Amino acid sequence: MSLWLDRYRPTTLAKLDYHKDQATRLKHLVECGDFPHLLVCGPSGAGKKTRVMCLLRELYGPGVEKLRIEHQTLTTPSKKKIEISTIASNYHIEVNPSEAGVQDRVVVQELIKTVAQSQQLESSTQRDFKVVVIAEAERLSRDAQHALRRTMERYMVTCRLILICTSASRLISPIRSRCLSLRVPAPSDEEVCQVLSSVCRKEGLSLPPELARRIAEKCGRNLRKALLMCEACRVQQYPFTADQNIPEADWEVYLRETASAILSQQTPQRLLEVRGRLYELLGHCIPADLILKGLVAELIPLCDVELQEEVVTAAARAEHRLGQGSKAIVHIEAFVARFMATYRRFVEDGLQGLGF
Repeated sequence: MSLWLDRYRPTTLAKLDYHKDQATRLKHLVECGDFPHLLVCGPSGAGKKTRVMCLLRELYGPGVEKLRIEHQTLTTPSKKKIEISTIASNYHIEVNPSEAGVQDRVVVQELIKTVAQSQQLESSTQRDFKVVVIAEAERLSRDAQHALRRTMERYMVTCRLILICTSASRLISPIRSRCLSLRVPAPSDEEVCQVLSSVCRKEGLSLPPELARRIAEKCGRNLRKALLMCEACRVQQYPFTADQNIPEADWEVYLRETASAILSQQTPQRLLEVRGRLYELLGHCIPADLILKGLVAELIPLCDVELQEEVVTAAARAEHRLGQGSKAIVHIEAFVARFMATYRRFVEDGLQGLGF
């Protein structure tokens, strides 16, 4: 039994629930025949991957839905072996090069070269090119991005790239200039409610409008999160009630408890405990930048206005270093240590001002 998220995912551009004008433009792009490299950016849960798969189906037909998982071994110039998993059909391949860490440049060069050198079996009835979908493109190292720019130029005839990212600003300008940019905005609260109601109708369920609105507000316009929340509510109890509890992800609760621990005590021992909790989150595959943003979101509302500027500055510095370093725990822990020192100094100065 699949999740609602996968079961009711649109498979064609005509079936998309929102941003229909954008779907129409993509349809025209496919029909015009001159298909460029694409840069698809937008917040998490906005529907970027869904639109890319619908676009591929328009290009190649239902064959792109026959997916297989492939494990490939690549060799670096220093003879080191890199193993990476890809999802592929006969017409495209999807890869996340950031899984290879600092060796992502090798993945970009070798994988795209391999795909570009293989020809379509029926060139008379199919497109002349294959498509490489690069997920989380903003996580590519600078070396990998420069290698990607050169590879894009060399294999333009037989290969097209679709880059998926949450922030195009992290990509170098030569890559952005070689792609047609497509921004997928997050759905509005009303659109999230409409999708939730539509899915529940297909399931034969009655979803109260008040509960749909609460889910839409709590998910932060993340449609993926909203559907998972709604399905969790269905598992928790049915019939639905307007005021029922909306379950949260365990890691979000754990992160909130971590933020409370940071605020309650600022000592080396507490920092050691927080490090263990951060390792626990990273060990369960929670992205480092998501952990950092979650901590900041929990800490900022509990700080005075005078302190918020310093916290945001420290978080921005830590986020920048996350994209450059290879060990995420170091940069997140450095932010926590900086926050503890700043918060403790602020509290002590306040107590001295009161005469304590």
